[in-house]
Amino acid sequence: MDVPPIDVATFRSDAASWLDANRQHAPRDYGAICPPDLIEPAVAWQRRLFAAGFAGIHWPIEHGGRGLTAAHQAAWIEECALAAVPPFLNMVGLVLAGQAIQKFGTSEQRFDHLRATLEADQVWCQLFSEPGAGSDLAALSTRAEHDGDRYIVNGQKVWCSGGRCSDWGILMARTDPEARKHEGISFFLCPMDLPGIEVRPLQQMTGESEFDEVFFTDVELPAANLLGPEHGGWGVGMAVLTNERGHIGASVIGLERRMEAMSRLGTERALDPLQRQRLAGLLSRGKSFTAMGQRQGPIASTAASLMKLGITEMMFDASMLRGDLAGADAMLAGADSAGILAAPGGRIAGGTSQVQRNIIGERLLGLPR
Repeated sequence: MDVPPIDVATFRSDAASWLDANRQHAPRDYGAICPPDLIEPAVAWQRRLFAAGFAGIHWPIEHGGRGLTAAHQAAWIEECALAAVPPFLNMVGLVLAGQAIQKFGTSEQRFDHLRATLEADQVWCQLFSEPGAGSDLAALSTRAEHDGDRYIVNGQKVWCSGGRCSDWGILMARTDPEARKHEGISFFLCPMDLPGIEVRPLQQMTGESEFDEVFFTDVELPAANLLGPEHGGWGVGMAVLTNERGHIGASVIGLERRMEAMSRLGTERALDPLQRQRLAGLLSRGKSFTAMGQRQGPIASTAASLMKLGITEMMFDASMLRGDLAGADAMLAGADSAGILAAPGGRIAGGTSQVQRNIIGERLLGLPR
């Protein structure tokens, strides 16, 4: 789509107007990962975004994007946060896979995947984590053995978001078992319908099944699906697992909404002095994280670990407070009990709290490893 250049302020105004006129067509704002039950409306939303010129805003024009800047993309994400709609179908396809293919892909891979991803003809999932390689991703053991014009893949992935409804996955697998663990990994573009791939939903203690585990049994993956250099997949993966510019502003908007919801606890239910003190403490912490995000600006840094850790712990404590306020009713099925059951997951998702503490200690405080 050949669209003439536009300054960020005008683009932001146009985006806000379009969202105001079209937000009724969007699914609820589910965040970075589309849950399986919303995949159809999310695909329809992504196609509407593409038709209107709000998909791939900073992607090359020749691949269906608008050829604008990261600042334009940041403005779009922030306006979507204000409108409470998803900015794209999912982060795996529109950020991780798309960014990796643009940076490391061959001309054929870019032609085959980029526009199709923008148009939601290809839905992507991430095949990184394993039962024994979560926070320590380099410990992965899924193998891809080079055999002529193909790789034979065997192993298991877990905590895969949207695996059952994806067409493609970005896969990291070990191609040189003798190399040091960071150096023997390759990065692949994997069709999810290949023979030997089995996807099984994982049931959480909330009763939902947002994630899948994926098994590979003698899967024949074409060698042409290797992305980047063989055995150089760690570098590819780390290059795309960075925070994109623009998510800081959106996270601050989301945090302010959470604080508004927390503050309503003080008016919806009678609080004793200790409970009021707990609530005031949570709101004070939230305000400090809001200020931190605004001070950091649009470029993410290691200080993002402070926000991730702090907000995760704050929301955990808020769920516990809500349960305490509900009393015995929190043992019944409902929003209070669901919040308590879901709260521990926040300490794992998006980088565990333990890993965030290590980053803070080593990179911000200068402590030894």
